[in-house]
Amino acid sequence: MQKGNKFYSSLYIRIFKIQMVLLLWILCFFSVSCKKKQYPPQTVLVMGTVCTVNLYDAGTAELYKQIIDRLYEIEREFSVSMPDSQISTINKQAGIAPVQVSEDVITVLDTAVLFAKKTNGAFDPTIGPLVKLWNIGTEFAHLPSDKEIQNALSFVDYHKIIIDHIASTVYLEQSGMSLDLGGIVKGYAADEIVRILKQQKVTRALIDLGGNIYAYGSKKDDAPWRVGIRNPFDTQSEPPLGVQVDDQTVVTSGVYERFFIQDGVRYHHIINPKTGYPMQNGLVSATIISDSSMYADALSTSVFILGISEGLAFLKDFSETEGILIDDTKCIYVTSELQNKITVFSHDFSVKIFE
Repeated sequence: MQKGNKFYSSLYIRIFKIQMVLLLWILCFFSVSCKKKQYPPQTVLVMGTVCTVNLYDAGTAELYKQIIDRLYEIEREFSVSMPDSQISTINKQAGIAPVQVSEDVITVLDTAVLFAKKTNGAFDPTIGPLVKLWNIGTEFAHLPSDKEIQNALSFVDYHKIIIDHIASTVYLEQSGMSLDLGGIVKGYAADEIVRILKQQKVTRALIDLGGNIYAYGSKKDDAPWRVGIRNPFDTQSEPPLGVQVDDQTVVTSGVYERFFIQDGVRYHHIINPKTGYPMQNGLVSATIISDSSMYADALSTSVFILGISEGLAFLKDFSETEGILIDDTKCIYVTSELQNKITVFSHDFSVKIFE
């Protein structure tokens, strides 16, 4: 009987062990299968540019979809190439009637008008007629005549934008006027992605909306991000310098982004709203570092138009905002708060600190 008892005891122990192994296997299986699958960085063509979002260990199909859907929604509101967008509708109704718009359009247009006032028109959201006339960045880019430019300039005037916040309408007073918010809307889109990430309690992400970079949060080891500033003279080469940022956006406007060459002259897309011609002041790029991508987007264009001294002085009106400008002599102008956060990689460039 003792041998039999030992046999059955041993058998029971073996069965128990098998059951435990099976139970652990089942628990592991359901734990893995129930866990949300992590996805690699997602890249889409939206708002006329290539946009990439990297959510690292927080990347899931659901969250990426939410972000990408939001980008497409903003495109449908602001695109000047989509005939049914809210901005296109405002332009069609210029001089005719106000157009009811979304909160997005009101928010971005309010900020655009703010910058137009602060820069005395160096940044002007009614630059649409000039952008369309030059068509830089398209196959129809060409050098307009002086007469054509003067005619387009007669429709550029941010004072004639009427925003009714109660009725949520926008009206352009003069027929022939048109809005173009390309100098600010990508920044707004980046800020909207950040808003979603905060809601979802994501701790780190890297957002690249066609060169508008937002290094959200900190890297996994709590180290700051390092963002390279593109070489305006050779965009395929290594960046001439890098800047250290922590939960900030880095936005650059440069002559290398969109341009055409005619009769040996290079015409870039950053047009001075006061002259109607691409701005020629010695600058080749203007980079802004800030915690607001929408502000940084508008500031990069504004500072480029204002020039080195006036542009960098203008930045002092904005807290937690710094700048890096590069001129055509390969001199890099850096605001003082960044002097310990930049690394120069190329001996071809010199650096000046702007106090």
